[in-house]
Amino acid sequence: MTKLDIFALINSRYQSFTNTEKKVADYILANTKEIVYMSITDLADACDVGESSIFRFCKSLQLKGYQEFKIALAHSTTLEDETPQLSDEITMQDTIPELSSKVLSATINALTQTHSLINIEDISKAIDLMIEANRIHFFGVGASLMTAMEAKNKFMRITNKTECSIDTHLQIMSAALMSDQDVAVLISYSGSTKDMIEVAKILQERGVKVISITRFAKSPLTTYSDITLLCGANEGPLQGGSITAKISQLYLLDVLYAEYFKRTNEESIRNKEITAKSVIEKML
Repeated sequence: MTKLDIFALINSRYQSFTNTEKKVADYILANTKEIVYMSITDLADACDVGESSIFRFCKSLQLKGYQEFKIALAHSTTLEDETPQLSDEITMQDTIPELSSKVLSATINALTQTHSLINIEDISKAIDLMIEANRIHFFGVGASLMTAMEAKNKFMRITNKTECSIDTHLQIMSAALMSDQDVAVLISYSGSTKDMIEVAKILQERGVKVISITRFAKSPLTTYSDITLLCGANEGPLQGGSITAKISQLYLLDVLYAEYFKRTNEESIRNKEITAKSVIEKML
């Protein structure tokens, strides 16, 4: 996508907007920096319109959808700044000590925010579902797939009922064969990834309990979730797959793992010893 000045585009087409589109445009122009980190549902709620109105607004700007709009908005915001930025606070002028300090601060903030968003009751319910389930399937695409694979790698050391499909076609097929005795853990930072929403729809039809790990309490994904666990990292549209977002997701998975291990300690200890012995010959 070529870089464009989204503010100039909005202003040039403002008079042709419908009243609803003008309402959205006014909010965007007044709250530029906040919108970069908002989901489509968050923006719709803030403007008091439907998600479909936000999508139509983006289409009226000749954009494919909300994500492309956010990318254009991020580019335009960068153009307005005097100092080019690599991320939210890191600039091209930062020294290595300054850069390392800012990365550390961003990581600590992400973990702190995620910790503050933890709902003890939701964690407990999630563990109950996972222990009672016949199978636990971790789902994710893109960067979130890496997190899902790490979750599979971690939990398979203490239980033999975890799965993770890599290909999106395999994910859809796996979801279609799950039952109400299974649990699905869907990982999506935005909560608006088409592949994950398609999987979530099928899981709901199959009666599968869905645990979502996402940034936003309100998103298309959370409408299909039985339990939503929130991660606290801010990730702009030009920072897709950021390590801070991944760390906050892994932190939540570590909490789930530790509590699962604690509640099933006899079985988990036994399985962990077995799996550890199985790979001991692979080590020097």
